[in-house]
Amino acid sequence: MTGVGAVTAAVIMTVWSHPGRIRSQAALAQIAGTCPIPASSGNTTRHRLNRGGDRQLNRAINTIVLTRMRMDPATREYVERRTAEGRTKREITRCLKRYVTRQIHRTLTASPPLTAA
Repeated sequence: MTGVGAVTAAVIMTVWSHPGRIRSQAALAQIAGTCPIPASSGNTTRHRLNRGGDRQLNRAINTIVLTRMRMDPATREYVERRTAEGRTKREITRCLKRYVTRQIHRTLTASPPLTAA
């Protein structure tokens, strides 16, 4: 995956530990602290990220997002498009963290199980 290095992959695999531990994308987002929480007030509808969860995993996902925002052409195009829509960098980062979390879950569930040699 783009933006995933050896250290971030190790943090992700440590949290994943075995396929039965995390049941869904939402459960992984809850553990990672990337699930959106409503933070609306009055006529303003917005979300913020959960402050709980595994802080090391959240930092690894943040590193992936920052790397993609800097290096990946598709992510840079997405950031430019969302900025033109009037989104702040913080909102864009929140959306990208959730997207990366979903992508990590899909990758880990699609991978064949590791066998001991």
